[in-house]
Amino acid sequence: MSSGKFASLNLSARVGDDADCVVRNRAVLRACLPEEPTWMKQVHGTTVIDVAGAARDAEADGAVTRRPSRVCTVTTADCLPVFLSERSGRVAGIAHAGWRGLAGGIVENTVRAMGMPPGDLIAYIGPGIGADRYEVGEEVREAFVGKDPGAGAFFAPAGVGKYFADLYGLARRYLAAAGVSGVFGGGFCTARDERFFSYRRDRTTGRMASLIWLEDD
Repeated sequence: MSSGKFASLNLSARVGDDADCVVRNRAVLRACLPEEPTWMKQVHGTTVIDVAGAARDAEADGAVTRRPSRVCTVTTADCLPVFLSERSGRVAGIAHAGWRGLAGGIVENTVRAMGMPPGDLIAYIGPGIGADRYEVGEEVREAFVGKDPGAGAFFAPAGVGKYFADLYGLARRYLAAAGVSGVFGGGFCTARDERFFSYRRDRTTGRMASLIWLEDD
């Protein structure tokens, strides 16, 4: 198991943890899953893959699956994991939604990649940094309001040129804009809750995994 700043179950191989520890940590996780997770190389972008045909360590920030047991995975430590499922379980997906991804359209792209009417989808927003802990600069606010003036409602003043950004609120906004009305979750703060890894709180830290897959009926 990982220790120190990466304790207990860091699942990222890209944050400076001992590689052997990460392998062991992933083995612990794998024992609970139907198949090996699809580990993406996340770049805070807007690319979405179908895990059935994806290359190992594909560069993407969203994943979908239509095949049972194929595990879609994102790792986070303040960014939002946004889970998606068609209501009857025909397709599932997940998005890695930090501010860059949200501003760029990762949520909308993942909804689109599901290939289903958005009204047939439900979403769950997993643990991310809370609005009262996520201080950002003017450039972050401008990345949103420059193309979506209504997004300004999710930035509270925090000093000269500084704002507290509500990632949860922004994610809900873009899910709604994409046509997804059944949205749940959004009740955690990774920076405040010591159960979670938080880059903003600790800087050197591990990454949690959020996973979704379809069961074979």
